[in-house]
Amino acid sequence: MTYPSVVSAVVRALAAETINSAGGCDFEPKVQVARVPGEISGKEAAFLSDCWVHGRLHKALPVGLWLALVAKYSTHLERKHDAMMALAGSVKSPAPERFIIAATATWAFPKLPGMEGKRSTSVLPASWYDMDRWSEEPVAERTQHRWKSAIRRDLEDQVNKALVEAQHILDMEGLISCQAA
Repeated sequence: MTYPSVVSAVVRALAAETINSAGGCDFEPKVQVARVPGEISGKEAAFLSDCWVHGRLHKALPVGLWLALVAKYSTHLERKHDAMMALAGSVKSPAPERFIIAATATWAFPKLPGMEGKRSTSVLPASWYDMDRWSEEPVAERTQHRWKSAIRRDLEDQVNKALVEAQHILDMEGLISCQAA
């Protein structure tokens, strides 16, 4: 299986870990007799590729870069939360710790459009998106925005570095399609 882009590969690989046997999915892949005997094909083959890519990236990427991808793209809430907290601890900023954690949390769980931002269960309560609650001391609004922008820029830089590394890994494995735009 080849992926159209590195982001597509990362998203599918991270989503593969949340797939379980609920909803009629089989743990064992089905061998499809209509094709070559013993060959796994179709969605089972795609799932196996996604699992392989997940393992390959997890092993090959440095821990900080892997955590950046998990915090940004994972659908596994516990792993996403753990990665987000680890990233928050590595952010260099003059902002107080509570502000850094809140800025990182709202970056990892962005407010989505829709009724009160509740199109998804992966949205924080509305009060989390209020920057005035991110620190115990009153801070000027310009300072809050500057801190928030710097923190998000740092987090996005980490994600971009991780995607570049993942691109190299997946290119070496021949898993990214080379179609011209």
